[in-house]
Amino acid sequence: MQVDKISLDYHIKSYECNRDGTLRLLTLMNIFQDTADTHASNLGVGIEHCLAHGLAWVGSNYQVAIDRMPSWHEKITVVSWPAVEKKLGAVRDFVILDAQGTPIIRASSQWVLIDFAKKRPVVLRDNLPMYKVIDERSLETDFPRLPEPERTDFISVFKVRYDDIDVNRHVNNAVYPLWASEAVPADFRLSHHPAGLEIAFKKEGLFGEGIEVQTQIDDLTTLHSIHARSDGRELAKLRIRWK
Repeated sequence: MQVDKISLDYHIKSYECNRDGTLRLLTLMNIFQDTADTHASNLGVGIEHCLAHGLAWVGSNYQVAIDRMPSWHEKITVVSWPAVEKKLGAVRDFVILDAQGTPIIRASSQWVLIDFAKKRPVVLRDNLPMYKVIDERSLETDFPRLPEPERTDFISVFKVRYDDIDVNRHVNNAVYPLWASEAVPADFRLSHHPAGLEIAFKKEGLFGEGIEVQTQIDDLTTLHSIHARSDGRELAKLRIRWK
């Protein structure tokens, strides 16, 4: 029997928090991914189905609105559901509630189902069992294209670590916003907190590669283009709103 929405409780641990005692951006993205993976498996369209049929879900976009990040010891509830189904992609939305049931974070994500060997998208209805889509959005977005940076104010360099790689053998989606948030000047980062972000995933990042983050800062908005240094291919583009 399918569950229309999934609802999971989390208690925020100390190691999931930053120096201010609030949830790390990396952990937030991992919580989204964990919730999505769990619900997809419950619906029969998760990793078990994908492995058996040579398929994989690949994230293409995220948009996140943050009223506040939860704090150490706080209990949160993550609610998620399939919100839109397209020919070659699916949209999954999220709401994070505090202990009083007040929404504190809303997010929407877009995913493409690919043939893992060919690395090409496949038609959802031809490759998945039926599941229920709920006509409800946490964020009204069609994932508009992010603008090209007009200039580069800062450049930061990273290296893809072994721990950055997930079961699909490339950089995990949660790592890109980590790199972007680390690519702003220290005084800016120490005095500001993420209020929202948009992510467009472009290409796979691989173990051992050098990564360059080009950052443009305009008041409380930063635009980031993340490239592989070896061949210049763009791996992801992000826009972060700060407060």
